[in-house]
Amino acid sequence: MRPLPTDTEAEAKQAPKGSLGTTMWRLFALLASPEMAKWRFRMGVALVLTLIAKLFAVYAPVFFGDGINLITAHAGQGGAQPAAEGGNALSGIITTFTLAFIVYAVARFLSVGAPQLRDALFAPVSQDAQRLTAVRAFAHVQTLSIGYHQTKRTGALNRIIERGARAVDFLMRFLIFNIAPTLLELGLAALVLSSNYGWEFALIAIITVAIYMTLTWSVTEWRVQIRRTMNEADNEASARAVDSLINFETVKAFAAERREADAFDRSMTRYAHAAAKSQSSLALLNGAQALIMNGGLLAMALMAGWKAWNGQLQPGDVAAVTLILMNVYQPLNILGWAYREIKQGAVDMERVFETLAIKPDVADAAEAKPLAVTGGAVSFDSVGFTHDGRSRSIQDVSFEIPAGSFVGICGPSGAGKSTVLRLLFRFYDPESGAVRIDGQDLRQLTQQSLRDSLALVPQDVVLFNDTLRANIIYGRPDATEAEIRDVVERARLADFVDGLPDGLQTIVGERGLKLSGGEKQRVGVARAILKNPAILVLDEATSALDSQTEKDVQIALAEAARGRTTIAVAHRLSTIAGADRIIVLDDGHVAENGTHAELLARDGLYAAMWKRQSEAGEGAEPSSAVEVPAAQ
Repeated sequence: MRPLPTDTEAEAKQAPKGSLGTTMWRLFALLASPEMAKWRFRMGVALVLTLIAKLFAVYAPVFFGDGINLITAHAGQGGAQPAAEGGNALSGIITTFTLAFIVYAVARFLSVGAPQLRDALFAPVSQDAQRLTAVRAFAHVQTLSIGYHQTKRTGALNRIIERGARAVDFLMRFLIFNIAPTLLELGLAALVLSSNYGWEFALIAIITVAIYMTLTWSVTEWRVQIRRTMNEADNEASARAVDSLINFETVKAFAAERREADAFDRSMTRYAHAAAKSQSSLALLNGAQALIMNGGLLAMALMAGWKAWNGQLQPGDVAAVTLILMNVYQPLNILGWAYREIKQGAVDMERVFETLAIKPDVADAAEAKPLAVTGGAVSFDSVGFTHDGRSRSIQDVSFEIPAGSFVGICGPSGAGKSTVLRLLFRFYDPESGAVRIDGQDLRQLTQQSLRDSLALVPQDVVLFNDTLRANIIYGRPDATEAEIRDVVERARLADFVDGLPDGLQTIVGERGLKLSGGEKQRVGVARAILKNPAILVLDEATSALDSQTEKDVQIALAEAARGRTTIAVAHRLSTIAGADRIIVLDDGHVAENGTHAELLARDGLYAAMWKRQSEAGEGAEPSSAVEVPAAQ
């Protein structure tokens, strides 16, 4: 199984460098996906508006220069004519420089207004692309095997999905609609300068922008290292402060206030030095950028002035070439920041796609079929499986559980009880042998149909931070209110629910922390009953409860087990003493198999465990076992 990309500072230093070409290809592939087909028209309009904006941005200074040239030409002819000689003076003004300036103003407005309209039109596209990326990643992670989820870092994974989705929006706005169009604008500007004023101006513009971009990229790479050092110092200072404040009682008990303050001061000093270096490097970058920009403008103005002096250009042309280069500079002002963010966005996208590339250890076969339940019989046939990092989990485990029977599974810690259940739910596939339900190998079934036929009541029922109702119907969302009320009563929850001001609409809190242990267990039982599974699995369902609560839950469990195959894993043997058959596991294999009375008479491992629990006062009395009512 591939390791999950993580987000620690040390690992971030070795983070994959998302290439610009790969990032662009993935963005266009996302926009071209069938799910985004409904936005094709908007995408086309956005692209056209971007091109229009750049065309007007390049040509607007040309109109401004033409206006100045008209004024200069008119002044060279002796200025305005007397009114007696020029009855059409106003008309002449309108048709000369005024019209040129109006066209300049309109073109300049369109060069700014078109991108605003584009952003407004493209906003739903960008948001939908973010949604699609996040949902794809989230849905894919949900399909990954339990082994992946046992080793994942939830916080890091959540940040990968969140930042990867945000990166889609940022990269679209800055890479597709800012940096790439700026390069297009540079090409257009070089073409206009060369065709209208001379190839020298195109060369000056290209050389200036090339030097500007090279400097920005090189200095930004250097500043990334400084920023990383600053962030590490900031994290250290923050961790030091929080750790000290949380453990303030220990600090005071050891009279360590001064020592803690000094340690915090050292961390802050390191941060201050790094922050000062970061700000100084930014000032250096900004200064160098200004030098290059103004050097280019000076070269452009001198070349234009020299040509105008020699009669090759007009005064308005000097203004035009200068404005063209200034327009090219405008989007480059944020190049350093944009380059750093684009680079980080490419890495964030890379991490999302790495997550999407992880293959589940357990996947449906190409020819997988739905489970056809005919009774709920379970069989393990010479099953072997080994967890990562262990020499052996279970080996050559074989047993039969008849349909409708109640079977207990017990054994010492580490004997393989939980592994048996996870193989039954097909969280793992066995390395040898086969697990079957009603004669059907689980590897040939769809996981959806398999788990729809199973229900689990674990030792610690984990609830979502939602209403009681939402948690009860989680296994069967389409249940009617009458069915919900029925399972509430059958799970011995009716009095509890009726006593709540909001009833079933009560929010249970994070992981159900607002409920007691017994209440959570009964919610878990209600959820299992409502699902109406063919096979009910009880995994230490009452081991963490007190005696009185256990009795209430046992009654609910007996109701849940009515008429279906029931498998109960138990540490407290009293809960399975009344089972039709008890399977005793030890060191990954079946050590004993029989009824409670048969196993006691055999005087083996089960009898020794029963004796120890009886002597320890753990309530090893058969009367407290789950007694499954006969199917009706």
